[in-house]
Amino acid sequence: MSSNLLLPLPLPLPVPSPAAIHEQLSSPLFPMSILRRLAPRRLTSPHRRRLSSFAAAAAVRQDTAAWTQAPLAEIEPVAESLFHISIDVSDSLDLAASHTLPGQYLQLRIPEVEKPSFLAIASPPSLAASRGAFEFLVKSVAGSTAELLCALKRGDVVELSQVMGKGFAIDQIDPPEKYPTLLIFATGSGISPIRSLIESGFGANHRSDVRLYYGARNLKRMAYQDRFKDWESSGVTIVPVLSQPENSWSGEAGYVQVSCCFC
Repeated sequence: MSSNLLLPLPLPLPVPSPAAIHEQLSSPLFPMSILRRLAPRRLTSPHRRRLSSFAAAAAVRQDTAAWTQAPLAEIEPVAESLFHISIDVSDSLDLAASHTLPGQYLQLRIPEVEKPSFLAIASPPSLAASRGAFEFLVKSVAGSTAELLCALKRGDVVELSQVMGKGFAIDQIDPPEKYPTLLIFATGSGISPIRSLIESGFGANHRSDVRLYYGARNLKRMAYQDRFKDWESSGVTIVPVLSQPENSWSGEAGYVQVSCCFC
C-alpha cells in the first residue's frame, strides 16, 4: 500500500515538503554517512541463539494474539486490481469499538493461511459504531494473502486482530482557522485511510483551501470516484493525477510523489 501524506500549511508560510502521517510510527533511519562507518560483524553462536530465541518469541506472540472471526458482508471490484471489502463485526462489539480514529489499521488473516495482511481501515469509525462494519480497499497482488482475500465470497470467514495505531494526528491541524490550507496526497490503494479521514470530518468546510492530490496510472485504476462528489461537498477539492492517461484526458498528468517522514 502506498504512503499517504497529510500536510498542514499555516498561511502565509511557503509550502514545505509533504509529510506522511501514515508512516509516523516508523523509526528514523541512520544517515548514510553513519551507515558507511558501521562495519559488519560476524555473529558468534550465542548471538545466533539469542536471535533465534527472539524470532521464536515473536512467533509465539503472533500465535497467541487475540483474533476475532468475522464474515465477509460485501466483496466487489471497484477498480482494476482493487476490491472493496466489508467485514461484519456486529457480533464483536469490543472490536468495533476499538476503531476510534481515521488512519488506524489491523491485521487480517485467512484460516489455514499462515501469513496475515496489514490493512488500513477505509471506513470512518462511525460506520463501525452504527453498523458494526469495517470496510477496506484491497489491492490484489499475485501470490499474496491479499490475492486470496480478494478471491473469497460473501459469508466466508476471516480472522481480525485488534485495531492498531494512533491514527492521524488531527489535533495538530486544529483549529481550522489556524491551518486554513491543507494538502493531502495519496496514490493507489493508499487512498484507504484518506477516505476514512475525509468521511470522519476534520473541519474541511471551515478551511479556505483543502486539496487531495490522488495519483493513479489511469482512471481504471482509481477507486472511489463515486465518492468524489460527496467529498467535494464536504470541502475537499479532488485533484486526480494520472501517470499514464488516455489521449482524451485533460486533467493533471504526472506522478504524485510521496515521502516517508513526518514534520
